[in-house]
Amino acid sequence: MLFSALFRKNIRKLSDLELVELVKKSDDNALAELFKRYAPLVMGLCLKYLKDSQVAEDLMMEIFEKLTEKLLKHEVRNFKSWLFSLSRNECLMVLRKSKLDTMSLDNSLIYQEDTSDKAYTGKIETELKLEALDKAMDVLGEDQHKAIRLFYFDFKSYDEIAKLMETSINKVKSLIQNGKRNLKIKLENGNEF
Repeated sequence: MLFSALFRKNIRKLSDLELVELVKKSDDNALAELFKRYAPLVMGLCLKYLKDSQVAEDLMMEIFEKLTEKLLKHEVRNFKSWLFSLSRNECLMVLRKSKLDTMSLDNSLIYQEDTSDKAYTGKIETELKLEALDKAMDVLGEDQHKAIRLFYFDFKSYDEIAKLMETSINKVKSLIQNGKRNLKIKLENGNEF
């Protein structure tokens, strides 16, 4: 009992990648810790896409149930980003399936252009752009990467970033400006969009 309590305390201190390695070895405690850390993120994402709390909750549980199997098939370097992509793809598959089911039920109706299709296509295009941007972030140096993430994704001010990175505001501005330029070059050369 004491060992179990100590292990639970220590497992909270492990990094995501350390937990991933334990999950690959069928460690239920590690899986429970990842669930504890990321269930709200996955639930929020599922709810954003599916607009139905029960369906979103069911999909979130299904994602975590299949997590061990998925981790064994993929090399994961950034668990949070990988889980986000996995969850988004699962949501899109549910949406596609429900759209196909609806179309097969309504195939006797005359087809009319649906404005929601445009919105759906727009969402997919936006997600593809975000995915390309996420991949392009890998070309940045560590400081540029961190400054860009803090500024654009975490909505931190220059002053907050300077304090977090223990550097000057001018250095932060320079890191962000150079990082944006490098991302633009990468995306233009990589034909990601």
